[in-house]
Amino acid sequence: MYVSHLTLHNFRSYATADVALEPGVTAFIGRNGQGKTNLVEAIDYLSRLSSHRVATDAPLVKAGCDQAIVRAAVVRDGRTAVLEVELNPGKANRARVNRSTLPKSRDLVGLVRTVVFSPEDLTLVKGDPSDRRRFLDDLLVLRTPRLAGVRSDYDRILRQRNSLLKTAGHARRGSTSQEGALSTLSVWDGQLARTGAELLRERLALVDALRPYVGNAYATVARGASRDDAQIEYRPSFELSDDLEAGLLAELERRRSDELDRGISLVGPHRDELLLTLGGPPEAGGVRLPVKGYASHGESWSIALSLRLASYDLLRSDGDDPILILDDVFAELDTERRAQLAELVAGAEQVLVTAAVGDDVPEALAGARYAVAQGEVTRA
Repeated sequence: MYVSHLTLHNFRSYATADVALEPGVTAFIGRNGQGKTNLVEAIDYLSRLSSHRVATDAPLVKAGCDQAIVRAAVVRDGRTAVLEVELNPGKANRARVNRSTLPKSRDLVGLVRTVVFSPEDLTLVKGDPSDRRRFLDDLLVLRTPRLAGVRSDYDRILRQRNSLLKTAGHARRGSTSQEGALSTLSVWDGQLARTGAELLRERLALVDALRPYVGNAYATVARGASRDDAQIEYRPSFELSDDLEAGLLAELERRRSDELDRGISLVGPHRDELLLTLGGPPEAGGVRLPVKGYASHGESWSIALSLRLASYDLLRSDGDDPILILDDVFAELDTERRAQLAELVAGAEQVLVTAAVGDDVPEALAGARYAVAQGEVTRA
């Protein structure tokens, strides 16, 4: 799978942009602020309908414009499809395949698959649990696009339930009756338990599938490490049982008083954690420590790279070569990790690299180069 052509209209800094691409490595070289990352961000957006840089769509639309368009010709197994998304902040986005409008924009998710390495990847290690949950869910949706609907439904139910908890909590602290609110809350409990159990089941299976790839990747990128040194473990917000839905519902009922006091949902996939640890295997007497708070800067980068490499390897095992995007990542790495990463990804069907200077791009990633300056993209 690779992108053969990218077209932008009013996306980020570009009023228009047309860039021909090809398999193998393509590097976009330019000083910071010139627009090189915007190009690869657009391709990644087509993959996930979200950005690795910002949380909302509004910053993706050029200042002063109401709409942006990202269009890409994607080649898969020798056949070309044109994917397009129309970004309308404050309104519904629209997605098209070969000019045919899709019923829902999220139906576009997964038709092109990307794995992005960027300086923001350190948040996977040092950031909040929400950053690691988003990492898992993005990967889930790329592997199984229908889960975009499950994820969206869960978020909607959670917002509604949190709003109701606040209402019921105020009623309990005041003089008004809360019977109606509590009755409605029971309905939302059932919906949260049902969708939450499905999301939780998929996350647990994903972590099991990802675990060996993370160990292998860490052994490759970290000096002197073994495949047992880096481990990932899913930590749910309640004790698991064979029936996840029943277990989640029971825990919601048990924690109801606390939730009413605080006005938020305290149980469910939105409270879970992906635990990252380093150390020797327990059977060998090794002590495992959480990466967050204990790992050095170099170890943190190694585990972050391992998570991305593991994602790439897992997606590749499904039968497709994802498009690899290396966004200003080499400037953040020491010489050894830079060379190791380059060698590991050089064989991918398509690798897109951004760098401030050409010398930051390792020799193993020699290929086509574009100069990016003042919104102009020219073949070097």
